Parts: sequence; C-alpha cells; structure tokens
Amino acid sequence: MEFNGIVLLATAGLALFGLILFVHMRYMARRAHTLLNDAQERLKNVKREIDTTRREADIRLKDELYKKRKEFELELKRERLELDRLQVKLNAKYDNLEKKDQQLEETRRELQQKERSIQHDEDAMRAKENILKNLNNDLIAQLEQVSSMSREQARQALFDRLDAEVRHTSQKWLQKVEEEAKQTAKEKAVQTVVCAMQRYTADQVGPHSSGIVHLPNEEMKGRIIGKEGRNIKALEMATCMEFVIGDSPDITITGFNPIRREIARRSLEKLINDGRINPTRIEETVAQCEKEIDDVIQEYGKQAVLEFNLQGIHTEIVTLLGKLHFRTSYSQNVLMHSKEVGIFARMIAEELGLDGQTALRAGLLHDIGKAVTAEIEGPHAMIGGDIAKRCGENAIIVNAIAAHHEEIPFTSVYSAIVVVADTISASRPGARRETLTAYIKRLERLEEIATAFDGVKKAFALQAGREIRIIVEEDRLDDEKAAILAREVAARIEEEMNFPGQIKVNVIREKRAIEYAR
Repeated sequence: MEFNGIVLLATAGLALFGLILFVHMRYMARRAHTLLNDAQERLKNVKREIDTTRREADIRLKDELYKKRKEFELELKRERLELDRLQVKLNAKYDNLEKKDQQLEETRRELQQKERSIQHDEDAMRAKENILKNLNNDLIAQLEQVSSMSREQARQALFDRLDAEVRHTSQKWLQKVEEEAKQTAKEKAVQTVVCAMQRYTADQVGPHSSGIVHLPNEEMKGRIIGKEGRNIKALEMATCMEFVIGDSPDITITGFNPIRREIARRSLEKLINDGRINPTRIEETVAQCEKEIDDVIQEYGKQAVLEFNLQGIHTEIVTLLGKLHFRTSYSQNVLMHSKEVGIFARMIAEELGLDGQTALRAGLLHDIGKAVTAEIEGPHAMIGGDIAKRCGENAIIVNAIAAHHEEIPFTSVYSAIVVVADTISASRPGARRETLTAYIKRLERLEEIATAFDGVKKAFALQAGREIRIIVEEDRLDDEKAAILAREVAARIEEEMNFPGQIKVNVIREKRAIEYAR
C-alpha cells in the first residue's frame, strides 16, 4: 500500500511537471512570436527610414548638382565675357602697334633723309674748312713777315698778356670775395651772439654765500665768546675760520675757503638755535655740518648734471660742480656762471649748425679748476683741463676747458665758442656786482679821460658808465674835429680802462645864439 501510494505520488508529480513544462513552452512560444513580430515591425520601420533618407539624399544631391551646374554656367559665362574683353583689348593694342610701326617707318625714312642732308653739309663744311685753313696759313705767313715774329713767339706773347690780365682780374675778384666774406662773417657773428644773449634770461645777480650771522641778542654774543673766549677759540679751531665780533649784533666770518666758511656759518646758526654752546658741542656740530655740506655739494653737482641731461660725467667732476656753488668770482656765483656759459655755448653752436650738447658740456665744465685752486697751484683753466682729461673727457672738451683764457692754442671751434660764451656771461648787465667805490672811480676816470682833451667844456658819465656824453666848445671845434675827438676819446678809453661790453662816446657840439628884447 505504501509502495502504491509512492507510485501514485510520483505519477502525479510527473503529470504536474509535464503540465508546468507545457505551460512554459506555450508561454515561450507566444513570447517568441511577439518578439518576432516586433523585430519584423522594426525592420519595416528601418526600411522605411532608409528609403526616406535615400530619397532625401537624392533630392539634396540633385539640388547640389543643379546649383553647381548653375555656378559653373555663370563662371563659364564670366570667363567668356572676360575673354571677349581681352580679345577686344588685344585687338586694340594690335592696331596701336601697327600704327606705331607705320610711324617708326616714317621716322626712319625722315632720319635717313636728314642723315643724307647732314652728310652733304659736312662735305660742304670740309671743303670750306680747307679753304679757311689755306687762307689762315697765308694770313699767318703774312703776319709773320710783317711783325718779324714767328708763330710760337706770337702765341707766347699772347699767352703772357692773357695770363697777366687773368691774374690781375682774379686778384681783384679774390680781394672782393675776401672783403665780402669778412663782412658777412662779422655780421653773422654779431647776429649769433646777439641772438644767444636775447634768448637767455636770468636774475640780475646770482645768489652767493653770505659770511654774516645775525645774533638775536647781546647775551648770545657773550655765550658764543664763552668764558675767557673758550667757545670762540674752539669754534675757530674747528672751522679754521676767523669770527669777527664787533659792536653790531652780527658776527662776520672771514676766510679764504668758501666751503669752510659755509660750514662755519651753518655751525654757528645751529649752535644759536640749539642754545647749548660749549667746546664739545661745538666740535660735534661742526662735524655734523661737514657731513651735511658734503651731501649738499653732491646734490648741487647732481642737479647741474641732471638739469642739462648730461651723460657719463665722472663723480669727481660732479663733486667739483657742487663746490662751485660756494665759490664766487667778482661777486658772481661760479656755478650759475658755468650754467650760463653752457647755455650760451649751446645756443651759439646751434646757430652755427654745430653740436649743441658738446658746446654745452664744455661750457658747463670750463671753470671746474676753480674748485681746487686753493689746493693746487696754477691757472684754473689748465688745472680744469688736467682734471677733465684724467676723468675721461674727450680731447675737444679738455681743450675747451684749458684754453678758455687763451693760455694754450685752440684745437677746435668749440674752444672759441666757450671763450665767447664766457665773455657774454661775465659782461652782460647785472651779472656781477661792483662795489660803490670801484663804480664811482670808474665813472670819475671816464670823465677825467674826456676832459683831458682840448676844447672839451663838460663831460658826463651816464647809464652806469655805458655812455660818456661830452659837450665841446663850439667856437674852438668844428663838426669834423668833433668827430675826430670822439674817435680819440674812444681809443684812449680802450687803452687805459678795463670794462665789460662797450662804452658809447657821444660828442655834442651846439651853437646857441641868445638875444634879449627890451
């Protein structure tokens, strides 16, 4: 019974498995049929898309081919038109060439006719030349027979006479040209100098270093002197200057070294402002001012170089330019004078068509020797030339510096330009101060020279000595003698006086007739 039960169960299981398998197979068959239908539908869709794409591609291709064909036809049409135009142009040129060939042929025939005509004229000229030659030989033979001179002698005599006439004429012409050149050069030189002077503007008198220090009160004067003069002695020893103290509320600093004098002035002003005055403080203040003055010197030198944009200036020369700020010559500040000379030299060089920078450099450096004349013996121009040469300046600059007082010959035109510029800067009105005593003496000397001549009634020095006006006795001197007197007075002034610029001699001869009606 158990075995039959098991068999029944197995049979039922097999039947169930078979049923499940059959159901699964039916499901898979329906699934496969569905997938096949989907695949067929997609294939149809793909075929339709391919057909559509092919048709669109065919349409685009046809359109492109149509456009290309049209463009090709247009291009071909343009080419044909261009060929037609070129053909027409070529035909026109061909016609012009034919016309030119015809003209050339006509010109060739005309030239042949002219050549034949010229050849005929040449034959006729040769015949006439032979006749003239025979006549000339006959004439020369007759002249030789009449003058008793051979042909060579006559030719030599004629050449000698022509040579003498040419030499005389050329000498007169050269003399005339030389006079005109001198006059033109003089006028050009005056014009150049006047132009340079008019273009430059400057202060009447440049600043200078003062050697006077003002004291606030009498008590400060006593503190500066110190007990038994210790402070003033320490100040003089530290600065190497002499301090003159009088009744006035000022202290005058005297000494030959302008830089040391400036150090002394600054030191004294600092001590007065500080109020602490003793030998130790004096030494510290002087040492501090010495360092400051070195910086000030370098600053003035660099400013001068930068002002004119000069390149390659040696540091030693920069220092010397700075020292010139504290140096005066005839009360004229030497650094300002050097700048003026540089500016005038550049103006004159540019007027003459020369290098203005070279002239400016030479003019600015021409007085650097004055910065060391207290330490080195000799003329400052020669000293400055040696310094410039040692510092690498070129030969033109060195000669212009060394020769600006004409102690050595000039080697270039720039040396002469520096001399002229130096004279202009020193002699222009207001450039240099003049003491009252020297000014009065110069005016008195002018009047003395004028009144020393016979026939002079009165003489007056005018315009700060730039003019001397002379009134003569009209009965003793006529107009011609008055003109001679003016020349003689001018010559005497040139011989006996030194003066900048020029002095006008104005002689006045006036005849007055006076009568009174009563």
